[in-house]
Formats: sequence, C-alpha cells, structure tokens
Amino acid sequence: MKQILIALDYNPSAQKVAETGHRLAKSMNAKVILLHVISDFTYYSSLNYSPIMGFENFSNAVETEGSGALKEVAQNYLDRSRQHLNDKTIQTIVKSGDFAEMILDTAKELEVDIIVMGTHSRRGLEKLLVGSVAEHVLQRSLIPLFIVPTRSTREK
Repeated sequence: MKQILIALDYNPSAQKVAETGHRLAKSMNAKVILLHVISDFTYYSSLNYSPIMGFENFSNAVETEGSGALKEVAQNYLDRSRQHLNDKTIQTIVKSGDFAEMILDTAKELEVDIIVMGTHSRRGLEKLLVGSVAEHVLQRSLIPLFIVPTRSTREK
C-alpha cells in the first residue's frame, strides 16, 4: 500500500474518519491524501455543524457567495485537519462536483490503494431522498474501501 485517500466532509464525525484513516496509513507506511468535495452552494447553507478538528470558520462559507470562497474555506479546513493529525506530509485536495463521482475520479487519477470514508447511516426516507455517498462509491469503486461507521452509540 502506497497511498490512501481520505474523503472528509464537514460533519463532526470527519474527525473520527481522518484519525482512523491516518492510523491505517501510518501502519502501512502509506502516503495520506485528504480530499474535500465542494457541492453546490445550497448544500452548505443547510448545514449547522460544530467545530471539527479545531476548524471553526465553516459558517463563514455560507455567508459568502461563489465557489472561490467555498474553495478557500475548504482548503483551510483541510489544512486544519492536517495540523490536527500532526503530519506535514499529508497532501490536501479540494474538488468541486458530485461527492461520490469526485471521490471516485480522484482515487482513480491518483492511483490510490484504499479510499477511507465515513458513513452517516442514513435510513428510510432520508436515504431515499438524499442518497448515500458511501453506498454510491462502494457500488462503483474498483478500489478497496475502508468504511468508518460514524453513528454514535446513542443512535443505535
């Protein structure tokens, strides 16, 4: 194993995903690549998350317009995530587009060995309406996936 792609969103569970993926990579002496995918602006206006890995400027992305500002905030988020993991060798990438498609395209483009991502365990109508990024990636990927369950024990 040479490279591991860790896909992160702004959910507080991203910290668990990042830390788990980083430990996996280090146990195999693999390079870590953090990826955040920016979707359309309306997606971000509906989010209300607490600070993640020391990153608190997420709400500023909603107050600005345009993908340039969102990209800058996303890059800052990945930089803070790299700092939280205390690993200056981590590569960061921000892409725009469909979450699942960009994860798959980036993994293929970079020829990574494993994709690490979390699942929010959506069920029922929410899953039907929103879909599942992890499920879509799982169904289409030829690259092995390491899925980190992020549902808390209280949600069981």
